[in-house]
Amino acid sequence: MRKAAAAALLGLGLCSAQPQAQEAGRQQAHLSLQQGHVLAAHALKSGNHQLALRVSEALLQADRKNHLAWHLQAAAYAQAGQPDKGRKSAARAFRFAPDDATKYQMAQLASRLAFQGGSPVLSQYWLRRTAVYAPDRKTEELIAKDYQALRRISPWSFRLSGGLKPSNNVNNGSDAATQEIDGLSSHENRFGPRAVALSGLIGTLDSGITRRLRQSGTSLTTLSGRLYVQRVALSSGAKAEAADLAASTGTTPPRNSEFGSTYGEITLSHAFTAGPADKGGSARADLTAATSWYGGHRNYNLAKLSAARSWALSPRSRLTLNGSAEHRLDPRFASLAADVFGLGASLSRKLENGDSLTFTLGLRDTRANSVNSNGQTATVHVGYAFGQLVGPARISTGLILGTADYPDHTFFDGSVWQPIPGGRQDRSVYADLNLFFEDYDYAGFAPMLRVRAGKRSSNHSRFDSSEFSVSLGIESKF
Repeated sequence: MRKAAAAALLGLGLCSAQPQAQEAGRQQAHLSLQQGHVLAAHALKSGNHQLALRVSEALLQADRKNHLAWHLQAAAYAQAGQPDKGRKSAARAFRFAPDDATKYQMAQLASRLAFQGGSPVLSQYWLRRTAVYAPDRKTEELIAKDYQALRRISPWSFRLSGGLKPSNNVNNGSDAATQEIDGLSSHENRFGPRAVALSGLIGTLDSGITRRLRQSGTSLTTLSGRLYVQRVALSSGAKAEAADLAASTGTTPPRNSEFGSTYGEITLSHAFTAGPADKGGSARADLTAATSWYGGHRNYNLAKLSAARSWALSPRSRLTLNGSAEHRLDPRFASLAADVFGLGASLSRKLENGDSLTFTLGLRDTRANSVNSNGQTATVHVGYAFGQLVGPARISTGLILGTADYPDHTFFDGSVWQPIPGGRQDRSVYADLNLFFEDYDYAGFAPMLRVRAGKRSSNHSRFDSSEFSVSLGIESKF
């Protein structure tokens, strides 16, 4: 056996020779690729990782796309205590793997080696790659559990979602074409092209990154960032309508870029247990710095302080109270300067059949330099989520009722600004239906279909609006 191995090594050019022998020449025995694979595998089984590395390198010199040679090299590096190099070799084995089963195995190997190399983030990345080639649902569930475990271990976590939404009102415009005020004689000032509802397509991208700063058995401190981007493309019909309105009102037609928005924030959070340990209580405090852009221009910066306290009322029910205070800085216009205060409460309950029911109340008080922004709003949200799949989808639905009061709101009658008698009052109702198709995922990301419909009524026709939209997006399963 030793003679055969030596002859094989000579054939591969792997066996060192004495200078005198090199000068005198030597005879070489040649191995096939299959024999080289067997030799490297035997070396690994014998714990001889150095020989396995030398054989695998010779095999790769013959064929750089030899996925089995890359696999053998990855295993040899792992045995040698060099997981970073092993992960890179496993990645190449994945690239050249001939079928889904082999790709699954190589992605699993790359994930394990990334973790051994001290990089749980890369390990998470390769776990998502394994999810693409998971052979069955049970394997997918195990991958999800491993991913959650890595998320708890890793100081970094990431979030990404996005979607496309055709809508009949991409600019939150009015259903009315002229201005009418309840309680006053009819005012037939015609709205411009930016004030009426325009149809089109809304695209969104919502991404986040979180870094765990400190963690103990009773507390968690994190620093996170979020970037939300929304862009609008007007439909051909909306462009034609806007052009007609612009011509009749002596204004310019709007461009798509005028309705795009961007929001970015950085948040420092501290969460901790609160109250008796057997009550499952928790609390959280957040400090946020953010900036808001609209139409390609910065609207304002803001600083926000928020806090929440949660109690477990029973094994199936939880109550959460929250509050926030926001101060807007460096506004683009003086009318955008404001202080915003919020209070909220949420009650969630897990039903015996596995479904869940949620009631949420939100109150908001805005104190702004502009009288048209001064006001109070209240919203009630009722949500219901099914615990089991309904056909191919996981379904949740919600109903939102809202009211708003702007006591000093004014309007332009064509010559001067005048107050609305009794102020402006809005009423709104919206409903949504969400379908998450978790069985049709790619790398753990699955499609989400959301249907939303609603209407807002106001005593000022500028704020009468309706919405019907169907959005298709992506969400992470884990």
